[in-house]
Amino acid sequence: MANAYLQGVEISASQFLDIFHHYDNDGNGYIEGKELQSFIKELQQARKQAGLELTDQMKAFVQEYEKNTDAKIGIVELVQILPTEENFLLFFRQQLKSCAEFMQAWRCYDADHSGYIEADELKNFLKDLLQKAKKPYDEKKLDEYTHTTLKIFDSNHDGKLCLAEMARLLPDEENFLLKFQNVKLVRREFNKIFELYDQDENGYMDENELDALLKDLCEKNKKVLEVSKIPTYKTAIMALSDGGKLYRTELALVLCAEDISAPAPL
Repeated sequence: MANAYLQGVEISASQFLDIFHHYDNDGNGYIEGKELQSFIKELQQARKQAGLELTDQMKAFVQEYEKNTDAKIGIVELVQILPTEENFLLFFRQQLKSCAEFMQAWRCYDADHSGYIEADELKNFLKDLLQKAKKPYDEKKLDEYTHTTLKIFDSNHDGKLCLAEMARLLPDEENFLLKFQNVKLVRREFNKIFELYDQDENGYMDENELDALLKDLCEKNKKVLEVSKIPTYKTAIMALSDGGKLYRTELALVLCAEDISAPAPL
């Protein structure tokens, strides 16, 4: 089936999802190693069978990755190679070029502040994105985009997207959340840290308190976090705040490995 889709002049959103899942054999969110080599080989074969030349993007991709057995690609790279209908996944990247812009959008579309983007919230986001791009769509197509986007990024299959899942569409160099995945804290440790750095005990952190926390985190995790990137980290995280007030639930989206809204285990 994937081979037939690769022969298409234009690939639909749902076909794109099928192609990605077909080659991401281990389901880790990347096409890598033997998976990537199989994709390159079958892409070339499929285009030849369909009487189609490789596009310039495909040629550049093949040249870069054909002999690199250690390489891997994610959703962002794949959507730039394949002739995906409307390039719907690229709308997100084009609109949100930095992690700070992504955080601002997250706060806007997580309307109930649950810490998750649910299907109806995701649909509103995609609808606004299509309107901004002045792309024609109908309700059926919008439902397909919503379903496909949810399927792509919902790695734990709970029917909603957490911050880290949604951020996978950002370029790796912009996605500082990837680094913070390695320094997340369990709920008890996170609460202690929050109370320690909320120095005036008003229930939220301001920019200076967050700055102090980030400096200490970077100092303790030099192999993962970069001190020179503290201003970037701070700007992005403060984009989640309520008028400069960063509450516990917002900071937990970045630093807590558990859902702090869930009941604490006995």
